[in-house]
Amino acid sequence: MGGLFGVASQSECIMDLFYGTDYLSHLGTRRGGLLTNGRGGFVRSIHNIENAYFRNKFEPDLNEFSGGRGIGVISDTDAQPITISSHLGRFGIVTVGRINNLEALAEKNHAKKQHFSEMSGIGINPSELVARLICNEDSFEAGIMRAQSEIQGSCSLLLLTEKGLYAARDRLGRTPLIIGKKDGAYAVTSETCAFPNLGYAVDKELGPGEVVFITADGHEQRTPPRDKMQVCAFLWVYYGYPASAYEGLSVEAVRYRCGRALAANDDVDIDFVSGIPDSGIGHAIGYAMEKRIPYQRAFVKYTPTWPRSFMPQNQTVRDLVAKMKLIPMKSQIEGKRILFCEDSIVRGTQLKDTVQILFDYGAAEVHMRPACPVLVYPCEFLNFSTSRSTLDLAGRKAIKEIEGVEDRYLTEYADSGSEKNLSMIETIRRSLKLSSLKFQQMNDLVAAIGLPKERLCTHCWDGSSCF
Repeated sequence: MGGLFGVASQSECIMDLFYGTDYLSHLGTRRGGLLTNGRGGFVRSIHNIENAYFRNKFEPDLNEFSGGRGIGVISDTDAQPITISSHLGRFGIVTVGRINNLEALAEKNHAKKQHFSEMSGIGINPSELVARLICNEDSFEAGIMRAQSEIQGSCSLLLLTEKGLYAARDRLGRTPLIIGKKDGAYAVTSETCAFPNLGYAVDKELGPGEVVFITADGHEQRTPPRDKMQVCAFLWVYYGYPASAYEGLSVEAVRYRCGRALAANDDVDIDFVSGIPDSGIGHAIGYAMEKRIPYQRAFVKYTPTWPRSFMPQNQTVRDLVAKMKLIPMKSQIEGKRILFCEDSIVRGTQLKDTVQILFDYGAAEVHMRPACPVLVYPCEFLNFSTSRSTLDLAGRKAIKEIEGVEDRYLTEYADSGSEKNLSMIETIRRSLKLSSLKFQQMNDLVAAIGLPKERLCTHCWDGSSCF
């Protein structure tokens, strides 16, 4: 994944930019970057943050930055920001998304005898490719529109120019961009949780494909939003921060509603509800409120040194982080019938180990209630699943066990409550050695979020999407 933050201020912006970008650290753990346009022109810093926190890496650099405008990024793909000198002027760019036709677009540029200089382990830098597309037009606005029309997948971006900032949300709005304001400054972010402690109040949410130009004095729409939106529903289920809101809908409140929906469809007898930290906690609280039964912690998360386990690209490292960061409490577990709420079951490898630990510590029963349906399709539009093959998905593994191949009758398996869907869930339950397993129904998830289904991207659950 990744996150964007930008500032246009009448005074020095670096501290807002630094802390605002840091508040997006839950969206990635590979690279971070800052760029300002100040007294000495463009100043940039990029660091690897796989083994250190963003703040620790960037604090020594802060005195190098100056000026009232800047952009920052947390990136799990390419090194960003990059700076470009072009006929449009000098500018910096940061992007979030996934370009599925990157190689085809690059070949079109190669055919014009153009080259790419920002190369890395992943090949051509996607942000440089987007910059190239923008520079093929006579204005930033036209260039951004061209990039959005040619990119298959998604791409939200910020541009830092000599005059201000451009903010552009991807054409179907899969990733959010929100503008905030305070006296003397405007900011734009992927996550509203970055605003409160910096003194910003939400002023505007960009619509799908909308382009806005931002200065310290205000913001101006340069390209209107499109009618069609498919914002990623997984924002509310998992990777969005609890203190954030998208489309005016609080992440924490949606998770409470998800938990309540799980409880309303459940009749299991348990001693207490718990959540798999951290993103399962809100769902579990909602479940406990609906059932009026205790919410207790069976695990505590050791946060001082262990980052999110989903981010490392290596499965062995992910499993190690997942194990080491959760400390079981035997006094809470032994002899108890425990129901856990979880945001989702993706691979199931970490969860299987967690379940075994619970039984090793004396749990009488372990029940699991994921807050979304079974993941049957890989994400085609964002980078949170780029490291896994389709067969890594717990749902696909179960289908292969049943059918002998992993891609047969996918529509039927994705249909909540169907015979094949229930058979897939039972196969996953046996694999994880759970006492019971029930997934959220699609209609309940959509109702919990509060947007019409056609305004949500639910591709990873039911294969529906716009390309």
